[in-house]
Amino acid sequence: MKFDSPAGNNPTDKQKVIGKPVNRIEGPLKTTGRATYAYEYTETEIKPAYGYVLGAGIALGEIVKMDLEKAEKANGVLHIVTAENAGELDTGLFYADRFLAGPKVDHYHQAVAVVVAETFEQARSAAALIEVEYKKQNGSFDLEASLGSAKPLEPAPFTPPSETRRGDFEKAFEEAAVTIDQTYTTPDQSHAMMEPHATIAKWNGDKLMCWCTIQQINWGVRDLANILKIPAENIRLISAYIGGGFGGKGTVLSDLVAASLAARAIDRPVKLTLQRPLIFNNTTHRPATIQKIKLGATTEGMLTAIGHESWSGNIPGGRTEAATTSTRILYAGANRLTRLRLCELNLAEGNAMRAPGEAPGMMALEIAMDELAEKLDIDPVALRIKNDTQVDPENPEIPFSTRKLVECLEQGAEAFGWSKRNPKPGRVKDGLWLLGMGVASATRGAPITKSAARVTLERDGTILVQTDMTDLGTGSYTIIAQTAAEMMGVSLESVTVKLGDSLFPESSGSGGQWGAASATSGVYAACVKLREQVAQQLGFDIEKADFDDSKIKVGSKTYSLKKAARKGKLVAEDTMTYGDLSKEYAQDTFGAHFVEVAVHEYTKEIRVKRMLAACHAGRILNPKAARSQVIGAMTWGVGAAMMEELVVDTRLGYFVNHDLAGYEVPVHADIPSQQVILVEDEDPTMSPMKAKGIGELGLCGVAAAIANAIYNATGTRVREYPITCDKLL
Repeated sequence: MKFDSPAGNNPTDKQKVIGKPVNRIEGPLKTTGRATYAYEYTETEIKPAYGYVLGAGIALGEIVKMDLEKAEKANGVLHIVTAENAGELDTGLFYADRFLAGPKVDHYHQAVAVVVAETFEQARSAAALIEVEYKKQNGSFDLEASLGSAKPLEPAPFTPPSETRRGDFEKAFEEAAVTIDQTYTTPDQSHAMMEPHATIAKWNGDKLMCWCTIQQINWGVRDLANILKIPAENIRLISAYIGGGFGGKGTVLSDLVAASLAARAIDRPVKLTLQRPLIFNNTTHRPATIQKIKLGATTEGMLTAIGHESWSGNIPGGRTEAATTSTRILYAGANRLTRLRLCELNLAEGNAMRAPGEAPGMMALEIAMDELAEKLDIDPVALRIKNDTQVDPENPEIPFSTRKLVECLEQGAEAFGWSKRNPKPGRVKDGLWLLGMGVASATRGAPITKSAARVTLERDGTILVQTDMTDLGTGSYTIIAQTAAEMMGVSLESVTVKLGDSLFPESSGSGGQWGAASATSGVYAACVKLREQVAQQLGFDIEKADFDDSKIKVGSKTYSLKKAARKGKLVAEDTMTYGDLSKEYAQDTFGAHFVEVAVHEYTKEIRVKRMLAACHAGRILNPKAARSQVIGAMTWGVGAAMMEELVVDTRLGYFVNHDLAGYEVPVHADIPSQQVILVEDEDPTMSPMKAKGIGELGLCGVAAAIANAIYNATGTRVREYPITCDKLL
């Protein structure tokens, strides 16, 4: 099915199942420990061996010599995979990292060997016996010190434009009545998901089967085939449940490659997980940024000049952190400039992490807007509303499909009690605590991609849905079941959903905030075909049919849905593809974040007291799941604002705090009352589902709202994240 004109009325508009806050259908499996994650599968008929990855002990250089003799003789050891015996390997098409060092070492903890033994403990013990002699090279590990080497971006897939201009920014900024010219920094950050990267690999001749933890099944098959140089049709990946990914499990990483190579070498299944201290330097992360923002405005608060430059670093072939993305669409302003520059660093690869580009970009932009509001003596909410636009600021001939930023700001301010905020910093106290409120706008793109599904009407009248879509804990199983139930007129209990198997039709996968809208649209397309088959079997006009309560009503006649499958189950498969509506409309999501903090007058301890997010993201398919996504993202925002930082040893070139003890993230006691307002919205330009993603929108702007609240409480402006006690002192 091709979607190339705005959606009219269709079966999903009934919203008997869609739009309801139903519980996760896989919830009982997860809460009772019966959901099977990658490392837990027991379906191999042969007892698996265990793999253990040894990471490089230097950040840049070469392996001169590797002595494996002691390790090979260690108890239980079956094989040791290195670059010398692994065969020729290529790289993936999304991540730039090489998965096995040798002789060249690209970054610290890059895999240099995979020890395979009968038990995990034996493999770990043997890995400690490997003696590696390195020839170190001087590397570049400090972003600020590397700014002189910054270069424009090379055109490539997923790469934003290196520079965008409209009007005469320089002149407008120079002539502006009021200006802001500040630099903001964000640190390297880790995905720090609960479930580590893990794979069980098994070969059957030249066929490879892997139980793995991966967000994009189709990318995984493509990339693993490219890396191992085998046909894609020889690979089957299964990723039924994922314990968090956030972009860090987008496609193939070293665990999948290492387990596959090890299993091939010993002709036996191999079970491998990356140990937590290895994950931080071995896999991908969100790269640090240095951002310079210049804003010019009239005395009335109308933006006349908007400039945003950002620098980030990466390994050769790596991508930039596109921090200017939000600035390009968020506010009106005739004269605009955005610029991205990339420095070459020899740290582990920086790549996609929840709301890549927008999340760190808005950590800077929304502080700058707060600073401008103060300089103008205008309320920060009013300043944002004043500069709203209903057309793409860079392309004014293109309207937004839906844009309710003003509604989000107004509804959020009303519910939060924003009118009680004292605009003078440091004036509100509760004993020894200084109180402050902050606000920030939110925006995130709303991409949608082709996605396929297979839908089966079983002989008992139940529905089976199969698609290789994944579920990172986001609710994919549930919203897909809701879509099928609505389309086929059955109860949610009558739908079974199977996900995360590359044998199923190819979906959008989970990532980029496109998963929910895309995957459900694929299910919609397959259900349309199944409805047509049911009509053909029972002999009625599909255009006049109403599917409801496991029956089909056509005029005065009523048919049983089950009757259509009396001669055998009906199977329909289709892919939802798209025309050019995304070029005719700017399709984005918007929101607003409000935060109140308390800062101790003497110690500068920061406590977040309450948070509110108002978001609009098209039709909300499941309000309970959507709220869950937003409060999870808000929690991330607390970490980004006050805690999260991968500390770089700029002498040795690695992240020092590479475990969950040293890399601080919020815990329950850090998170206060969180309120979510889902602003009513439908976007018929997106798909027949009229929905958009919301999970990453909930993060964008949160950290800046906290930063602005801290300033309102203390009068101290911190422009270097994370905002910690020492910086306030």
